[in-house]
Amino acid sequence: MDTRIGSIANDLRAGQTPPEVSVRTFLGWFDAQRRRYRIVQNIRDELAKEGVRTVPDFETVWIDAPIRFVLSEGNGVFVNFEPTTPGHTAQKAPEATPPGRWETCEATYKVGRLAAANQGIVSVPPDQPVAQAVTIMMLRGFSQLPVMTDEETVLGMLSWRSVGTRMVLNRPALVVGDAMEAHHEVRSDVSIFDAIQAIVANDYVLVRGADGRITGIVTANDLSLQFHDLTEPFLLLGEIENLVRNMIGNVFSAGELKTACNPADASRLAFVETVADLSFGEYIRLLQLPQNWGRLGINIEREVFCQSLDAVRKIRNDVMHFDPDGIEPDELQQLRRFTRFMRQLASARA
Repeated sequence: MDTRIGSIANDLRAGQTPPEVSVRTFLGWFDAQRRRYRIVQNIRDELAKEGVRTVPDFETVWIDAPIRFVLSEGNGVFVNFEPTTPGHTAQKAPEATPPGRWETCEATYKVGRLAAANQGIVSVPPDQPVAQAVTIMMLRGFSQLPVMTDEETVLGMLSWRSVGTRMVLNRPALVVGDAMEAHHEVRSDVSIFDAIQAIVANDYVLVRGADGRITGIVTANDLSLQFHDLTEPFLLLGEIENLVRNMIGNVFSAGELKTACNPADASRLAFVETVADLSFGEYIRLLQLPQNWGRLGINIEREVFCQSLDAVRKIRNDVMHFDPDGIEPDELQQLRRFTRFMRQLASARA
């Protein structure tokens, strides 16, 4: 357990306010970089032991968003401590025994977890000259600028489309307020997938945070980059699996493939007919046997290959637990390297 949680709990009980930290920093206390489900559960266990929680919940917000710590309420954790006298240590009341370790989590991936939704915006006031606003758009490579009077009040959107439309209609505008169009926004707690429709239709959405402020703008380009980051591991894993299947698919009979399955699982044995029916773990069990490996006819070290394939299997398990945080950079590099390796093998065998 990270001792900082215990210190934070003590500070809170003493009426002190611990400093805010980013989610990324908080994960680092537990030697983690991503919010994988086991990591999240372990962190929740440690927080529960000390009767502390984060606001907002560390799992539901952008990874670089700030979080603060407060004492838990309910769930059997006693947080109303009696005043203490010098030399007297307050004691926690006994905690109720939970029915299990699983804590209900947010199932929906919200738009507020995207980096672009949290990086602030550049806006212009309605009385700013259009020429100045257009210059800002050109310098920064923007397609649009929100027209705002403060962090919460959006009057409209200035875009190349709105400026161009007025020019075509011979209705030039001198100030931004005369050339703006209606804006489009979503709340930060809206599902990413619900927000996609608005982004595709309008090329962007402004994101309004829980405190009423506009916290960022998500464009179609941001969405493309986000889904590229999320889909690349899936595509690499699919390619790796197809290359592995091609390598062993015509070498072993259905009966031999079944030997990679758990012999006690009759339904599994009945299911496997081709290499496409095997799991990653079963590929490894099949190829770990020297006699099977020898039939492939390749001069590659068997143990090194199986260890590398097992590393891919573990990354695959994490990828299947979809998360906008993505996988760690070194894991993505592992997938890329193994894909190139398998391509080389396939090319040499062609």
